[in-house]
Amino acid sequence: MADYRLHCFAQSGNAYKVALTLSLAGLDWEPVAVDYFSGETRGADWRGGVNAMGEVPVLEHAGRRLTQSGAILTYLARRSGQFGPIDEDEELEILRWILFDNHKFTSYFATHRFLFSLAGKPADPAVLSFLRARTDAALGVAEAHLAAHDFIVGDRPTIADISLAGYMFYPIAETGYDLAASHPAIHAWRERIAAMPGWKPPYDMMPVAQAANT
Repeated sequence: MADYRLHCFAQSGNAYKVALTLSLAGLDWEPVAVDYFSGETRGADWRGGVNAMGEVPVLEHAGRRLTQSGAILTYLARRSGQFGPIDEDEELEILRWILFDNHKFTSYFATHRFLFSLAGKPADPAVLSFLRARTDAALGVAEAHLAAHDFIVGDRPTIADISLAGYMFYPIAETGYDLAASHPAIHAWRERIAAMPGWKPPYDMMPVAQAANT
């Protein structure tokens, strides 16, 4: 059995954040497939035995069961000695960006993507437009920052980058965003992350769940 076991599925960008950290850090890990679209995470067995919040990712390591991607990334940075802060100022800045990611950047982008292509039924145009506007605003913050910086915090990749990158590598047909055309600084940053040893896109790294619209 691998040192780390990650309950995940490929369509989950939040799970991809953890899988990518494990891979980039060269840690010994294995995926545990989650049948999300059939309701596994909403069932009593999952909530009672795996994660009461009804979500992935869930990471098992050394007798611990950890949930929430931001907490897991922090744990992995500490255990591996990679992608973490070098001082308190960086620690707070990384936390600031992870909170922004979870509240606005990933939150709106992932919800828009789900309704746009994965929900299995047409989205309400008004809802999709609302989410698109919020997504555009969050992308704009990151675009402006990355126009002046190679990475989110400091001069090297950290878990702040990995957190914000969680949904940035899905195909245009799923997300509705051609980031190479619309957000060149984000795209260049994506390319820097993709050039790192151990990088793979989400569909090559985790088990693919049978989506609702397939």
